[in-house]
Amino acid sequence: MQMDGDQSSNIEDRRSDDSMGGGMGGGMGGGFPIPMGGGGGGLFKGGFGLVAFVVIAMIMGADPGAILNDIAGGGASYSPAPSPPPRSAPSQSGPSASAPTTDAESQFVSRVLKSTEDVWGDIFREMGRQYREPKLVLFRDATRTECGVGQAAMGPFYCPADQRVYLDLGFFDELARRFRAPGQFPQAYVISHEIGHHVQKLLGISDKVQQMRQSMSRRDGNALSVRTELQADCFAGVWANRADKQRGGRMIDDKDVDQALAAASAIGDDALQRQAQGRVVPDSFTHGTSAQRARWFRKGLDTGDPRQCDTFRAQQL
Repeated sequence: MQMDGDQSSNIEDRRSDDSMGGGMGGGMGGGFPIPMGGGGGGLFKGGFGLVAFVVIAMIMGADPGAILNDIAGGGASYSPAPSPPPRSAPSQSGPSASAPTTDAESQFVSRVLKSTEDVWGDIFREMGRQYREPKLVLFRDATRTECGVGQAAMGPFYCPADQRVYLDLGFFDELARRFRAPGQFPQAYVISHEIGHHVQKLLGISDKVQQMRQSMSRRDGNALSVRTELQADCFAGVWANRADKQRGGRMIDDKDVDQALAAASAIGDDALQRQAQGRVVPDSFTHGTSAQRARWFRKGLDTGDPRQCDTFRAQQL
């Protein structure tokens, strides 16, 4: 992967902080949980089902696909099931002044973030809207967020309350070693997935989805979460498509795509559960299966069109 160009000015580096404040409440947004003994969540058996379709219609209006057609793709953030316990490690602190990134890994993250800003800025202008750039916070082990205390064991995550993406760079080591998805493009996929949740937040649906989930059963609410996560995967593919075109088709090659698809497959609910507990429990899915995650990322990558990321009306995920 060739990720050159400018770095983002929206990196907040907290890795040198040595204390941690308390959380501020609110729901944690979508993330990449590292399996530490199984996850919560769920998905309807046999498809989305009439009840969930009615819920989506209530959220989005009479036609649950209309908003997606009008604004070139839509979606929502959500509050996942409780996260697994964090790895035992020293705590880190809350907000600090943004600092320039100097190591190669954080510079790469900064360039990917800048690329997402360019791509989604263009897409939002096409929609007659203005893209509001999120901050990306680099931290170690634990940090304060407006959604509560963020832990490295959650994997990268997006907090809709403060509109920040949180990333412990140690996750990339896990991705390469534990999940056998090395390379820079899988890392870029992870970052762009979290930016996909920010896009969903900006489109104004996340608060309504979160509110609806509070009155739904766990199973039905998790079905909505799966579709939300798969849409963020699709948005990540849209970013990759457009970013590659902006660089004249020189950013990614077939090997990069294979690595990203491998990463998407490695962090599917079925793969994570099989690794953590030796069995798969479909009713507890929150992010989608390996095949689903790879399929929706590929759809965004092939089309570059956010309107194709309508996971909410898809009959088959």
